[in-house]
Amino acid sequence: MSSDAGPTAQERALGHVAGLSSGPPVEPTLRVTLNFHPDRVTRGKPILEALAEGRVYLSQFVTGTSNGGLTAHSGGDRWRWESRIFRGAYDNAAAHERPVYGALNFRRKIVGAAPRFGSAHLRLTTPALARTTFCYPDSFLEPSDFGTADHMGLIELALADDRDALDDYIEAQVHGPVRLDRDVEALVLDPCYQGTAVEGAARRLPCPVEWHPGFQLTVEGLRRHPAYRGQEYVALGTRIAVGGRLDPRIVGDAAGTGRYDPQAVKKVWHYLARFGAPA
Repeated sequence: MSSDAGPTAQERALGHVAGLSSGPPVEPTLRVTLNFHPDRVTRGKPILEALAEGRVYLSQFVTGTSNGGLTAHSGGDRWRWESRIFRGAYDNAAAHERPVYGALNFRRKIVGAAPRFGSAHLRLTTPALARTTFCYPDSFLEPSDFGTADHMGLIELALADDRDALDDYIEAQVHGPVRLDRDVEALVLDPCYQGTAVEGAARRLPCPVEWHPGFQLTVEGLRRHPAYRGQEYVALGTRIAVGGRLDPRIVGDAAGTGRYDPQAVKKVWHYLARFGAPA
C-alpha cells in the first residue's frame, strides 16, 4: 500500500515495468515457480529449516546465497541490473524489501520453470502474478523486453527463440514478501529426498509438499555430452556418482563435503538438470 509519503519501492518498480510492457494478459492457470536446491545451507542453517523459522522466502540480498551469481550487494551486478530494470526504485531500499526471483512456467514443466537453479520449486498462487514483473531473457543479459500479468508478450518471444533448455525461462521478479502460508500452493521436491531430513524439514513448512518424478542421469548418459559444460565436469560427475548414476541428493551431498569447487559442482548439476530431467 502507498503511504502519505508516496508510493513504495515495490509500487514504483511495478509501475515502471508496466509502462514498458505490452501484449495480452497472462493465462491465469500459469504459475510462477521459484527453483532452488533444498539441501543447501543458508546463513549457516539448512535452507528448509530457515524457511520453516522465517516462513518467508528471502532474496539473495538477505541470504547472501544464490544458485546463480553472488552479486547481490551495493554496486554489484545484481544491484545494477535491478537499478536499471526498476529505474532506481530499490536503490535505497532495505535488503528485505527487494524482489525475489523465479520464472513463469509457461512450458508447464513438472520440475518448475527454471531447473538450472535447483531440483525443488515453490509453486506460487495466482494472486502472486499481480505483483510480479517479468523479463526475457534473464536480467543478467540486460534485456529490453518486459512483461506483467496484464501485458505478457514475452511468451511469444521465448517460444520463437532457440535457447538451450536450461536458458529458455522467462525470469520473474516477485515484489513484496513471499509468505509460505499465503503465497505458495506447494513445495515440489525430487523423490530422492523421500525419507530424508529434507522431507522432514519440508513437512514443517506451512504449505503442502508434492513430488515430481525425479531427476536421474547415468554416468553413461553424462559421458555422451562432454562439450556441454566441459570434460572436466563430466569427470567430476563420474567421480561423485553413486552406483553409476547421479541424482539431486548425490550432487547435493558432494556440494556439502566442501571438497569440490562449488562452481564445478554447479556445472555437474547443469548436466543432471539438462539431460536427466523427467519427461
